[in-house]
Amino acid sequence: MTLKRDRPAKRPGREPGAHTCSRLLTLVADIRSNGSANVTRLTVLKKWFEIPGRLPSFGLFIASRSLRRAAESAKHETERSLVREALEILADVDIFDPAIDLEDATALYGRLGAFQNSYRNMQWASVRLIQSYGLFLVEGGLQLYLSQRASPAEGSRLAVDYCEHYDPRYFNGLNGPSVDRIEEIVRFIQAVAAQEQAETTKAAD
Repeated sequence: MTLKRDRPAKRPGREPGAHTCSRLLTLVADIRSNGSANVTRLTVLKKWFEIPGRLPSFGLFIASRSLRRAAESAKHETERSLVREALEILADVDIFDPAIDLEDATALYGRLGAFQNSYRNMQWASVRLIQSYGLFLVEGGLQLYLSQRASPAEGSRLAVDYCEHYDPRYFNGLNGPSVDRIEEIVRFIQAVAAQEQAETTKAAD
């Protein structure tokens, strides 16, 4: 499925997911008006993720969208190799009915984790050191897709990781580029709603 970046997210009506989209578009308006917003406002997605099938689709959506960021920032051959492998697995994937080889996806997920497996002990916690944030997001998306026990909270956390941006004026939060990423999620939700409605109509015929 292709979600065009230059197509504005439409104002939601009464279709499934409309309330979630409305809340997200209000968040976008607040960021544009105030400059930033707290990442906790993305927890509105938790309720939407409770419907079976939405979490793995969202994981593949984020993984696919993050590959461009990973490709643009790749500095070493190991990173470029992982990007190429991910592109092969995720190329033209139908996020509604993915036909991804689970063995290949699991192997890639393991290699992504091993690539960024260094940690630094801080005062209160051990912090993972990330070299490629794009590949980190691809890894997170694959985890959501592969996991049999993924929770709505994990989906919401991945959305935060995808949308969060550091700006010295506001520090980490939702600002600047976050607007485009939140609108991408709105378009994803609207596409899922259309697909679910089509499946319901087909089943009723």
